[in-house]
Amino acid sequence: MEFDVIIIGSGLAGLAAALELAPRRRVALVSKGGLADSASNRAQGGIAAPLAAGDSVQAHVRDTLVAGAGLCDASAARAIIGQACGAIDWLREQGVAFSADSGGLHLTREGGHGQRRIAHAADATGRAIVAALGARARATPGITLLERHCAVDLLLPGAPAACRGVRLLDLRGARVFDAAAAHVVLASGGAGQVYRTTTAPPAATGDGIAMAWRAGCRVANLEFTQFHPTGLHHPQADGFLISEAVRGEGGLLRLPGGERFMPAHDPRAELAPRDIVARAIQAEMSGRGLDCVQLDISHQPAEFLRAHFPTIHARCLALGIDMAAVPIPVAPAAHYTCGGVVADVSGRSDLPGLYAVGEAACTGLHGANRLASNSLLECVVTGRAAARDILLHGAASGPAGGLELAGDAAAVAPPAADLARLRHELRAVMSRDVGVVRSDAGLRRAAATTGALRAEMQARFEREGASLEMLELRNLALVADLIVAAARARAESRGAHFNRDRPPAETADAHCAAALAIP
Repeated sequence: MEFDVIIIGSGLAGLAAALELAPRRRVALVSKGGLADSASNRAQGGIAAPLAAGDSVQAHVRDTLVAGAGLCDASAARAIIGQACGAIDWLREQGVAFSADSGGLHLTREGGHGQRRIAHAADATGRAIVAALGARARATPGITLLERHCAVDLLLPGAPAACRGVRLLDLRGARVFDAAAAHVVLASGGAGQVYRTTTAPPAATGDGIAMAWRAGCRVANLEFTQFHPTGLHHPQADGFLISEAVRGEGGLLRLPGGERFMPAHDPRAELAPRDIVARAIQAEMSGRGLDCVQLDISHQPAEFLRAHFPTIHARCLALGIDMAAVPIPVAPAAHYTCGGVVADVSGRSDLPGLYAVGEAACTGLHGANRLASNSLLECVVTGRAAARDILLHGAASGPAGGLELAGDAAAVAPPAADLARLRHELRAVMSRDVGVVRSDAGLRRAAATTGALRAEMQARFEREGASLEMLELRNLALVADLIVAAARARAESRGAHFNRDRPPAETADAHCAAALAIP
């Protein structure tokens, strides 16, 4: 197969890039599942933009830098947030119906934001966005959808190194083939599945980060896995989260006896940035022997809750929890990979021909902790920017001769019986030792496990060949090992990385714009 551009991942970043490219380029959009199997589709809260009277790009940037604990790239933050209002306009042009009020768009507020600036579609913003853009992608002749296809590795044509395609595993046809392109865009999302409890979809196995690393690209800030403070705590929750907007609309965190605890941890209480709220909840749970805490918004009228949070209300009710009458049981869950493949705001990576956008990338916007609802914004802005850069500077693809795999060739193989067990053990270790609160001893333990599994999975891949289970565990083991290495290398506690044996960062801006890159 030959295309002009291959996009790995069908979430918002990948869809935005594809729709921008399709009128002038032949685009392949690759998805391990369907278009709805992405973290974007699960996003509840919304997309942040300085839309309100009295708000400004400067104020939004300031809140982003504070949440990022001094590790944001201020210029990247200004560049991306400066396009936020335009991103909202573009989404509306694509058919996304945001919630409205008498003054225009209804804006809600989330933790870390100084005011209301979250445009949303009730509490299912991601679903509304992916539905609208996915329908356009399916109807666009220039886009070839390769659903149920898994990327194996990037294709490199030789020296000097440049990315010129992707090796793919067709999950339906059980065949491996090479797809050539002048440009490849990694929009493959994060690595939430390295943890046992996560809001990330099953496909979030760090594939793009792992492939880029194997091809020689830098990664940065992988120690900063953001844990959402309020994952729904229920045996049938399946990674469902309770949107930060619930706290933005007055939800209060309480202990089982009813007393609030957030004011004792931070003056911003429930509206503190996510890393602070997650650690506070974890501290209360650990200190009191609790499995969860309570998120209480039952003081709001039932009509208000059904109107503002229809998805959350219905899901909780289906599990026997009436949020209009009783608190919701919640606990932290791995949610967002703040680091990733080092890329600029146009998605350009270290490797010519390779772009990284969305959660797979590290542009510097998020720093040590992502500000709520900046992720969908980054997806739109960097996805479209990468497409424009390709259109401006890139030629269409030529013949696919002489391609060479960035790694070892793979045969199709049935999944080995022990892969599920090994994956479960990896996720258990990461949750125990590399979670909300870490320690030097725990990180040493984790390093022994992740290092050994990383080597084992690479050797088995070379020996046994490719299956979806093999490829995902190979990537999970690699990314988990990189996360642990980054966490051990950081000699401080900062943002989403909290090590009880390491002191907190002295100032919030001591290392602004300095990402920790693993050589």
